[in-house]
Amino acid sequence: MSSETSLVFVPGAWHKPSCYGKVMEQLRNQHHLRCIPVTLPTTMDDSMATFKDDVEAVRSAIRQETENGRDVIVIAHSYGGTVGNSAVKGFSKPTFVREESSVSSQSSISTATSSKRIPETGHVVGLVLIATGFCFTGLTFMDHFLNITPPFFRVNKETGFADLAVRPQKFFYHDLPPVEADHATSMLTTQSLRALFEGSEYSYSGWLDVPVWFIGTVEDQGLPIVVQRAQIGMVRMLGGRVVYTELKTSHSPFLSQPTQVVQIMLQAFESFTGTRADETPKALEVANKPFIPLVRLWHPTTWFRKVKSLWSFQSGETKAD
Repeated sequence: MSSETSLVFVPGAWHKPSCYGKVMEQLRNQHHLRCIPVTLPTTMDDSMATFKDDVEAVRSAIRQETENGRDVIVIAHSYGGTVGNSAVKGFSKPTFVREESSVSSQSSISTATSSKRIPETGHVVGLVLIATGFCFTGLTFMDHFLNITPPFFRVNKETGFADLAVRPQKFFYHDLPPVEADHATSMLTTQSLRALFEGSEYSYSGWLDVPVWFIGTVEDQGLPIVVQRAQIGMVRMLGGRVVYTELKTSHSPFLSQPTQVVQIMLQAFESFTGTRADETPKALEVANKPFIPLVRLWHPTTWFRKVKSLWSFQSGETKAD
């Protein structure tokens, strides 16, 4: 059954898909899962590459799998979460509503026969999001930050690239051994500015179409865990079906804790497909699931009322979700 579902990996800004290497190796060799890494055009030293180009690259990978009858799970990290969410548009399983049958059995048979049939192609069945945000239809990546450039990168108008303004070893990989952090840093690429500030017409809230498993990163230096946790309550209120887990890692858990990430992905795989990948342990280690405070969008005071409880988790205090 595992061969009927493919995993499409979408990296974040400045990153090549090889950043998922440790995770993909385990999934392929130990669990015989089909892994499809996607290189984002906006990380290929082309300042003119756009968000649309990134979305189309992922859609092409998804289409290749679904047209061959395979379902797809999209795995996306950081900026790649906006790309991955947008790319699933139109690939989720359509809602199939049978027409009302008439009283007679003959009419019932006729109606069932004439009902529209779902094409025998694959679909996107789920998203695994890692240390990212939940994008909204019609908003660019930077719209979610009110178009205020965060301190970790600079807008270089001369080159058209987003220049990192922090040491990647500390910002992305502080929980890796120095040698590994240096190697990961050496693999970073350029990042087109256009992808971050343009392309609102191509962004899409894919998390409303398919179920999501989210991996939060407790020691993240770029996207604070308090922000990651807070957004879960919001998207659940908006109709998102999200299973939240977290690991005590940096922004890059697939490098520092690949085995734990694989464990979560195997749980997500079983949840999305109803089947187990080959060699999946009968008893998986359950990732930490902290309590997500309820945030009522129409009652802004609840946002502030929950801040204390959100921050309390940073000291290691958790409750069952």
